[in-house]
Amino acid sequence: MLTPLRTDIPFRLDRLPWSRWHWLVVIGLGITWILDGLEVTIVGAINPTLTSRDGLNLSDAETGLAGTAYLIGAVIGALGFGVLTDRFGRKRLFLITLAWYLVSTTLTAFSWNLESFLIFRALAGLGIGGEYSAVNSAIDELIPARHRGTADIAINGSWWIGTLIGALLSIPLLDGRFISPALGWRLAFGLGAVLAVCVLALRRSLPESPRWLLTHGRADEAETTIRAIEKDISAENGGQMLPPTPRRTITIDPATSGGLLATVRTMVRVYPKRTILVLTLMITQAFLYNAVFFDQGLQLTTFFGVRPGDVGLYLFPFAIGNFAGALLLGRLFDRLGRKAMIAGCYLISGLLMCVTIVLFLNGALTATSLSIWWSVMFFFASAGASAAYLTVSEIFPLEVRASAIAFVYAVGTLVGGALAPPIFGALIATHEPRMLAYAWALGAGLMILGGVVELLLGVEAAGKALEEIAPPLSAA
Repeated sequence: MLTPLRTDIPFRLDRLPWSRWHWLVVIGLGITWILDGLEVTIVGAINPTLTSRDGLNLSDAETGLAGTAYLIGAVIGALGFGVLTDRFGRKRLFLITLAWYLVSTTLTAFSWNLESFLIFRALAGLGIGGEYSAVNSAIDELIPARHRGTADIAINGSWWIGTLIGALLSIPLLDGRFISPALGWRLAFGLGAVLAVCVLALRRSLPESPRWLLTHGRADEAETTIRAIEKDISAENGGQMLPPTPRRTITIDPATSGGLLATVRTMVRVYPKRTILVLTLMITQAFLYNAVFFDQGLQLTTFFGVRPGDVGLYLFPFAIGNFAGALLLGRLFDRLGRKAMIAGCYLISGLLMCVTIVLFLNGALTATSLSIWWSVMFFFASAGASAAYLTVSEIFPLEVRASAIAFVYAVGTLVGGALAPPIFGALIATHEPRMLAYAWALGAGLMILGGVVELLLGVEAAGKALEEIAPPLSAA
């Protein structure tokens, strides 16, 4: 029978100095976002090849189904694997989901018709969706509180590294000068699988979250794990003494269970304002990104006279601005606080979009100046959007953390991926500047709304232990 236990392990994790071990956690787990960005960019780049004899002879409509299949898979994977992550552990699931993705993306390279391609894309989405739940929860439970914001936001922003890699890879693999396109599009998926194999080997060396072990009555394993981490970090510092353990403890009753019902009850009944907050942050940033990123090539060619072959050139500054914002602003989320930085990033990016709209309607923008404006705007928006994932992983109890991340990710993905594109697509298809301005204005207005909601409902979590922000359901 499981009995309550008193422990100081969460506070021992938070007092550790930053070390090579933490870098292994960041690299080993953070690769998820790079893989997702790589997948999305590669699929977008190979669509013309898939419609040719070098591909699968698909129609334009059929290539669009691939994105839908990946989206549906990601939502199902997040919800299903999220519940399993809370039940069976962070490590077991972040190994399973990455292996699942590895097998699925490899199978995609061997697709022989539309049906096989859609099935394998959906399976790859399942793995990536599950990664978001397992990895976000593990990172926040292993990274010290004073560095949590910096690490988490930079990791989430690394999605854009994946887009850059995908854009660069698409040139030699698909232009036909180096490799036949018939082989190149298949190799593109194979390279993603190779990257996943390397990371899978690294992940095997990472431990289970001691916090999760405690809530499942495995106190001895949790103690063994934290001692091993402390030993590694001490050895890295030449055997120096680690900072003293804070005189703080928490009592855990492992008999308290989580599960899907516990997640819904916790989000709706215990933390309704926090649930409204994270859903607002996730949905509003999804709309802003779709207002710009959805059919960006069509926007540039139709309204700014960019040649189709040159569209990719305008994606590079866009991606660099996104990653630079998450990387450079992340530290301020720990120093200045979550509330000020999240609200500020949302409000500034929304207002910059409003300025862009005014310039556009007055004919004062070129494709180059637009790219500059968007790079600056998403410098702030990217940090804010990354902080949305950070927020949901911080402000709900440990037992339902992965499930809560999964739920919010699923809602944001469905709204951003299913509702926003048809709206923006209909507006852009009119080929009227005023209608395009309406699409941008919707994204800007919702982003400003997200900033206001953060000011009203935001939770200040900077530098605080996870157990202080949201006590575990099992805390006595």
